[in-house]
Amino acid sequence: MSNTEQQNQLNIEISEEISEGEYANLAIITHSHAEFVVDFVNVMPGTPKSKVKSRIILTPFHAKRFMKALVENVKKFETANGTIQDMEAVEIPFNFGGPTAQA
Repeated sequence: MSNTEQQNQLNIEISEEISEGEYANLAIITHSHAEFVVDFVNVMPGTPKSKVKSRIILTPFHAKRFMKALVENVKKFETANGTIQDMEAVEIPFNFGGPTAQA
């Protein structure tokens, strides 16, 4: 590793609480002229109300970088594990028996 690579390294730490993660099966994305807001929600069957588990706010530049990184990682996943079935092809009611959700 060169000195330039060592100087450009980013030291990222994660707490034990954050490392456990949050499960989400719905993402609601909104935006203004200055930022993208992504709300991650865990919608449970038969539950009429769901709470946002995490909200991430991104600049447009970082939202686009995130989109590209996600596309690249999905492609790598599918190369290793096979095609992920689209939601349109899965015949599961999106409302899980509760009120219809909007995304």
